[in-house]
Amino acid sequence: MTKKILLSVFLLPAAMAFAQQYGGMWIPTELNEKEMKDLGMKISAKDIFNPQKPSIKDAVVQFNGGCTAEIISPKGLLLTNHHCGYGQIQAHSTVQNDLLSNGFWAKNTDGELPNPGVKVDFIVDIKEVTAQILDGTDHLTEPELTKKINNNIEIYKNSQKIESYQSIIVKPMYYGNKYYAYTTETYKDIRLVGAPPQSIGKFGSDTDNWVWPRHTGDFSIFRIYADKNNKPAEYSKDNVPYVPKHYLPVSIKDKNENDFTFVFGFPGRTTEYLPAVAVEKIMKDIDPARIAVRDVALKTLDEKMRTDNETRIKYASKYASVANYWKKWIGEVEGLKKSNAVEKKIMYEGSLVAKNHEIKGTLDQLNKLYNDQAPYALNNAYYTEVIRNAETLKLAGDYYDFIASVEAGRMDEKELTKLKTKLTSFYKDYSAELDAKVTAKLLALYANKTEPQFLPAGFNKYKDENSNIPVVEEMSKNSIITGRATVNGASLAADIEKGFSNQDKLIKTLKKDPVYQLYASLRETYMRTADPQYTSLQAKIDALQKKFMAQQMETDKDRKFFPDANSTLRVTYGKVKGSTPRDAVSYGYQTHLAGVIEKYVPGDYEFDVPKKLIDLYNKKDFGIYKDKTGDVPVGFTATNHTTGGNSGSPALDAHGNLVGLNFDRQWEGTMSDINYDPRFSRNIMVDTKYILFVIEKFADSKWLIDEMKVIK
Repeated sequence: MTKKILLSVFLLPAAMAFAQQYGGMWIPTELNEKEMKDLGMKISAKDIFNPQKPSIKDAVVQFNGGCTAEIISPKGLLLTNHHCGYGQIQAHSTVQNDLLSNGFWAKNTDGELPNPGVKVDFIVDIKEVTAQILDGTDHLTEPELTKKINNNIEIYKNSQKIESYQSIIVKPMYYGNKYYAYTTETYKDIRLVGAPPQSIGKFGSDTDNWVWPRHTGDFSIFRIYADKNNKPAEYSKDNVPYVPKHYLPVSIKDKNENDFTFVFGFPGRTTEYLPAVAVEKIMKDIDPARIAVRDVALKTLDEKMRTDNETRIKYASKYASVANYWKKWIGEVEGLKKSNAVEKKIMYEGSLVAKNHEIKGTLDQLNKLYNDQAPYALNNAYYTEVIRNAETLKLAGDYYDFIASVEAGRMDEKELTKLKTKLTSFYKDYSAELDAKVTAKLLALYANKTEPQFLPAGFNKYKDENSNIPVVEEMSKNSIITGRATVNGASLAADIEKGFSNQDKLIKTLKKDPVYQLYASLRETYMRTADPQYTSLQAKIDALQKKFMAQQMETDKDRKFFPDANSTLRVTYGKVKGSTPRDAVSYGYQTHLAGVIEKYVPGDYEFDVPKKLIDLYNKKDFGIYKDKTGDVPVGFTATNHTTGGNSGSPALDAHGNLVGLNFDRQWEGTMSDINYDPRFSRNIMVDTKYILFVIEKFADSKWLIDEMKVIK
């Protein structure tokens, strides 16, 4: 096994072997400029990130706390993924005016649609503040250590002078061995400008999700608005388009294999430095449990969504969200196996111990802790996924927390308003009858997959999903939580609007509710039998992981370490490249519009194609957007190390021009969150040629392209 692993490293392409053996999500103030230029970059690191003058970072924002977006015009035009803007597109959709199916294109700025609550965050500056945050923490242990660090963070934040619309966020890196401060600037008036129909923006849907070759036009367009002084402001009809410090030129030049590219965005979470035992638990236990729960939920939802249009619109965004990580975890398990991730970790740990024998003690302790935690971690995986995906139980959890807050005296007007907003939004897209079936099936799975010591008394009665369905349906019908029974003569949803008119009576009624009682029995059993043990062991694991991380960095002087992703701004770089993920399977780096037509299935939920797009293809009406093949390129892959949160990130060329929009990873490489392998790890991007082709030729919205600086 060791020989095979070593051989696989030595057989990597020469240009990638050193630069990308371990991938990389680099803090933009700490870029390896020489390595990037060796791979082909033509600009400087200061062109990418410079707090003193305009740079590319001023065109990159975190979109609504989760995705990334980029500014592509001097009038604040914002490009992100269709799936990142999906919730906003859905919110503007009705059965009569279905923007998901039909798309939306404003004809001018007056037609752009506001999106209350949506925000974007700019990064103004990044500073390492490790010395300030860890000051006085030597020899401290928990809980005093956390208290001291939190106190130091507050002292640091209070010492900085910032504007009213700015914030300072301090983030730990390398498991708390370093700390960085981020000065952010938030804009809150974000309007929907354009979105293709989901037959383009979501083409291939769940079948093609995480898959290459890909033919999805996964983009949507928004605009940032500001007050008349170009400063952040709440929505107002008097606001004007934001004038950015920098915006990205859009290149429609042809791409070639091995072209340099880099991705700039906000990757969510990776765990690249876990010990082998942790990776093995994820691969064999945790991911399979999560997959099993979501598999049941998705199949049940899909049956209804395919036959009922109202349900499809209600559940479109939620279904996509659930399916996304379900498929990702499947690919992650396969990728970890295929890349021999556990064996590689064991070999690497052996090399560390050979250089520093103290590491053996750390690894021995980590092995014991992970094995002790295993049964509790597995129950945690099943429990959290069941509660998350059985919406009726998730809803009951909100009322459980409401009662606990009232009884503890914590439910003030502000918290009550937040709860009302949350619940009102939830009921809008909730089908109690449909979710009763989902809940019934998930209860059966939980009863069958969970060890008896973790189950409520008498829970074996839920082992048969067929007998569960009428039982849970009856519960649902008799529950005020589901909205199918009334409280105080009205629906609970109506009572929410009044601010819970009689809280005492409501609480008494809730405690007798059959759904509430079912949830309470599950939660209280979990909190008694699993959560304390899981949490206690995890705290010990976290403390040792911090030590193990420090030992890796001190011992392996040949490796350049980058911090795990944590939703902070990062740069990753690589080359445009195809892949050979399996025996006798080879993928090119580029797909074209011809592939959309090849996949076309009339009327299909996932592979239907708008007639106008077919007509454009048949007429070969491609304008300036065809490449050297004579077709319009749709997507391409590269070796950039990305993850969730990088959705919507700009893919830039050697000169810093926008060449693509990151939206996914190749399924065979989704294990890159844990084990980046340059043989399999590919990010997937929408080609800018396809984006502009759809805007101009399909949507007849050339006025948007006229705002941009297009590099031909």
